[in-house]
Amino acid sequence: MWCAIILAGGSGSRMGAGMNKVLLPVGGVPAIIRSVRAFASLMDGLVVVSRAEDEAAIRGMLDAAGLPATVVHGGDTRQASVWNGLCALPEGCGRVLIHDGARCLVDEDTIRRAMASVEAYGTGVAAVPVVDTIKQADAEGIVMGTPDRAALRAMQTPQGFDAALIRRAHEAAQRDGCIGTDDAALVERLGVPVRLTEGSRRNLKLTTPEDIAMAEALLNETAPLPCLRVGQGYDVHRLVEGRPLILCGVTVPHKMGLLGHSDADVALHALMDAMLGAMALGDIGRHFPDTDERYRGISSMLLLKHVAGLLGEHHARVTSADVTIVAQRPKLLPYIPQMRQHVADALGLPLDRVNVKATTTERLGFEGREEGISAQAVCVVEQR
Repeated sequence: MWCAIILAGGSGSRMGAGMNKVLLPVGGVPAIIRSVRAFASLMDGLVVVSRAEDEAAIRGMLDAAGLPATVVHGGDTRQASVWNGLCALPEGCGRVLIHDGARCLVDEDTIRRAMASVEAYGTGVAAVPVVDTIKQADAEGIVMGTPDRAALRAMQTPQGFDAALIRRAHEAAQRDGCIGTDDAALVERLGVPVRLTEGSRRNLKLTTPEDIAMAEALLNETAPLPCLRVGQGYDVHRLVEGRPLILCGVTVPHKMGLLGHSDADVALHALMDAMLGAMALGDIGRHFPDTDERYRGISSMLLLKHVAGLLGEHHARVTSADVTIVAQRPKLLPYIPQMRQHVADALGLPLDRVNVKATTTERLGFEGREEGISAQAVCVVEQR
């Protein structure tokens, strides 16, 4: 029977957060929950060692996460806290892993390597090779020697043992008044070989605020990358008298306007087609047919918001958009800032993610003859 003891009794004074560091969120999840969750599916029993003042908070977090664990109070030292955890192990627990709750990025492979070593040899302690040169120095900072780096290891947790062995090591330390820096040191005192297993550079211990930032960066590094899609849209509408000229939701003063079933906002129509195209959802003619009276004279800004909502249903959103309006007249430069703002507001984007520009055809083609206006749009869509 396998059990894990998760140590959560530190004060976290070096973290400067005014609370136990294992209660702090890492990537939106309390560190202690990340640590316990890593062991939950591999263990037959879990014991969390907590400070008395943190017990209610930790119990609440465990319950909310659906993680059944026995919570016991720690002692004045780490060693005493481990002993309290050992005393709380269920009857029949033959092998135990001891883990610092502040090492909340521990992964299943690291845990399984320690378990396999315990099953084969009775001990299994995660460690990584030392990569820095280590110097021995006296009290005045004078170098006394340089140990061979190849023989040095930085110890981590979990540290795994036969339960009877680690209990015997702690009892001997209590009898002799010995305080070890980790559980492996207590087993070493018995003359029992301690086997090291491969740890992980990611299995860092939260000690300072910088460690929180590093842990969250590592989590982001392994998060699934969003799927980026690109859409392109194009639309044309004829210019006629007696209609308002509406472009990107802005009514532009002109003697003619665009003909269409809706408000004929050619720029937004191109943008909506780009958005729908990016998600392979057809075009605006499919979603808003000109045979449907519901859309007669409707504002294309409303349709744009509807398309944005449709993308949201597919866990997608526009992250940037670029619209080009091709018209000989009127001059559109004075209205472009308002156009950009309208589109940015409709898509929930910062203004610097939306571009609208206008150009002419030097009087060539139907735009140059002022028979109509065309628009092109390109957008980037992020899907998670």
